[in-house]
Amino acid sequence: MGFLRRVFGGSVHREPSLPPTASGGTPTLVAGPDDLEVVGESFYQESLRRLAGPTEERVRVAVTATLLAELDNQYDPNAISIWVDGSKVGHLSREDAAMFRPGLLDLQRQFGTRIALRGVIVGGGPDRPSLGVFLRCDAAAFGLEGPQRTSGPPVEAKIRTGLRNAVSGDEADDSYDLGWQSRLPGDRLKAMTFLRSELVAEVAPLSRHYMYCQLEELLYGARDDLATALDDFDAVCEAHHKEMAGVRLALIATFGGLPLLETYQQAAIRHQKAHDWVSALHWAQAGIAVYGTDALDPASVDDLVRRVANYHEQLQPKAARPAMTRCRPGPTEPISETLICEACGRTFVRTRSRGRKPLRCPECRGLVTSHAGRANANPRTID
Repeated sequence: MGFLRRVFGGSVHREPSLPPTASGGTPTLVAGPDDLEVVGESFYQESLRRLAGPTEERVRVAVTATLLAELDNQYDPNAISIWVDGSKVGHLSREDAAMFRPGLLDLQRQFGTRIALRGVIVGGGPDRPSLGVFLRCDAAAFGLEGPQRTSGPPVEAKIRTGLRNAVSGDEADDSYDLGWQSRLPGDRLKAMTFLRSELVAEVAPLSRHYMYCQLEELLYGARDDLATALDDFDAVCEAHHKEMAGVRLALIATFGGLPLLETYQQAAIRHQKAHDWVSALHWAQAGIAVYGTDALDPASVDDLVRRVANYHEQLQPKAARPAMTRCRPGPTEPISETLICEACGRTFVRTRSRGRKPLRCPECRGLVTSHAGRANANPRTID
């Protein structure tokens, strides 16, 4: 409860200097009150521990982070990575990168330098092995409408899953606690065990919802490495769905509607890839029923509606499906050619066909045939 207040409040251990840009200059610091989440820190724990310093206690280290608009990221053309003292520590989510990149490039052109934000590295300690990064920014400086800081999570122009908004609103809303994110282990198997343990003790519907979402993401991502991953994914989705009545009320109370519920889309995709059309149809229809008329983004429902239509078609008997007919070439006009008889020298016309061309006209060929017939009928006797 009050997660960001605990993260940014209190004393700090140190504040590193601004990292230099590639050209040797100093980035321009853009300060602001708005929260900006960093993701992917689990891949950069070694760098984060080096930046946090050698300590076994829980840390809260103020830093200045540089935003780098990547040019060659094959997974996300809008990718923005986060760097502290020359070390990469994470990146913006795909959604945030798409929103912030145009403004980031404009600021870079305006100041002729890279852009930096203030932030904090938090975590560590025996019970919090994983380190995370949180940033502060001025959304208006990036050409975006800043969060409306009233009670509960900030309401932004576009809400996807609502997780980032819920983290930001944790400071003002005591009905849930997302502090477990800072304690999530970087190792995937340990993270799964941790989330299952947290779900046993957690009671707040909103907190449980995002724990389920995180566990489902980890399990589906491990499908190629863990033999039981997909079966476990199915079981977690079923448990999540059974709690959706309470989760639905909590989401509507928090956001005024339902953000993207990835569980239904991903479960449908999982069974679609297995050609289990009945299960895929079940999850798509279940998602539509949960959304009802309360989806914040109609595209979330539209996607499931399209999937339902596709799955119904796949479940039809093959004989009932529209037949695929091949286009066969129709009859063509015969092609004629003119030849010269080598016996009489006259020209004659014939229909072109495969094989050797005749050397004589039909009349000369008829004479040869009649002579040969008479010769066979009256053979000469040689004494």
